[in-house]
Amino acid sequence: MAEAAPITHKRVLKIAIPIMLANVTVPVLGAVDTGVVGQIPSPEPIAAVGVGAIILSAVYWIFGFLRMGTTGLTSQAAGAKNRAEVAALLTRSLMIGLAGGVVLIVLQPLVFAGAFRISPASAEVEALARDYMQIRIWSAPAAIAIYGITGWLIGQERSRGMLWLLLWMNGINVILDFWFVLGLGWGVSGVAWATFCAEWSALGFGLWLCRGAFAVPDWRNWERVFDRVKLKRMAVVNTDILIRSLLLQAIFVSFLLLGGQFGDVALAANQVLLQFLHITGYAMDGFAFAAEALVGQAFGAGAVMQLRRSALMASFWGAVVAVILAGVFWIAGPQIIDIMAKDPEVRAAARTYLPWMIAAPPMILGLVMFDGIFIGATRSADMRNMMLVAALVYAAAVWLLIGPLGNHGLWLALHISFIARGATLALRYPALERAAAAA
Repeated sequence: MAEAAPITHKRVLKIAIPIMLANVTVPVLGAVDTGVVGQIPSPEPIAAVGVGAIILSAVYWIFGFLRMGTTGLTSQAAGAKNRAEVAALLTRSLMIGLAGGVVLIVLQPLVFAGAFRISPASAEVEALARDYMQIRIWSAPAAIAIYGITGWLIGQERSRGMLWLLLWMNGINVILDFWFVLGLGWGVSGVAWATFCAEWSALGFGLWLCRGAFAVPDWRNWERVFDRVKLKRMAVVNTDILIRSLLLQAIFVSFLLLGGQFGDVALAANQVLLQFLHITGYAMDGFAFAAEALVGQAFGAGAVMQLRRSALMASFWGAVVAVILAGVFWIAGPQIIDIMAKDPEVRAAARTYLPWMIAAPPMILGLVMFDGIFIGATRSADMRNMMLVAALVYAAAVWLLIGPLGNHGLWLALHISFIARGATLALRYPALERAAAAA
């Protein structure tokens, strides 16, 4: 049995803090994209960039399993001191990412047609959005391969590398946004070309960050890379995570759609308050990712006590952040709402439902941390099954609560699904430890 390194608060924070800082760059980039195209005196370019970015983000998000699956498998291989498998995993994840991007390029007419059929826009907005997406889609191989690189870095506790990678990509994107749109006057196409260049350059930078793996021959040991057992395991893990993610997306999409029956004001208020959930997710991701890396390494080493300590210590810091966020939302929630919404009715409605956001960080603590723990241990079947249970609980809660409680019932149903996910994964945790002991 390989000896696991000690788990300390410093080690947890060393992983988590760079990830939290990296997450800050995501909304900043979105704001810059909107801001530069907003200098064009017409609403259509802003709408086109928004629509195009949302469609491509949703399509790329399908491949989000590559980041999570790669993290869990890499951390376990690192914990078992199997450097050859760590290198092979990088090659596999890059191949999947690049191949997935090529498939999207080939299928782009069907993808775009389907997206606009689901979410139609005006003729001018759709034409501009298509121009935007037809440029950006050519960097899909790079964008998806970066998921694999990110997961591979996190699995080895190299979250500082992830930070530098996102700073590089988003920094290049911001600089080129200003140059192409404001300097050269390329408009919506300029935003797309900026992202295209940023993603391909980021792939190059990411490969440079992984240069240690390419310095040894294991990354191109094709017998190992294409090992049938390893490929099957990777496929099973990624498929389970994909199903789990689709179920999660179904809950949030249905939440938005169901909120529409309470009128435009309530719908807008719900959209504003969902940003509080996004903030919470970005803030707590760092500790969930720390759990992925540390639990995965302990699982790969068969070190049960190290695994338990990793789970507890990462969760402790997650709880600290959850309490801080709840306090911030309680004290500053009305001011945050006023920043995000100008309409008086929307502001008033959002304040009415604000208590649900104050309660949200503690409610999602369990599910966020257990997601990280189970990803690290690659207990993907448990994640898939418990997500299915939570989705069914959510559906039942919606059916029972919306009638008597209205929009409050919808928020309560969402919180019940949070609790269900965390509780059901907690019930499966002992089996995770038993599996680690048997590894």
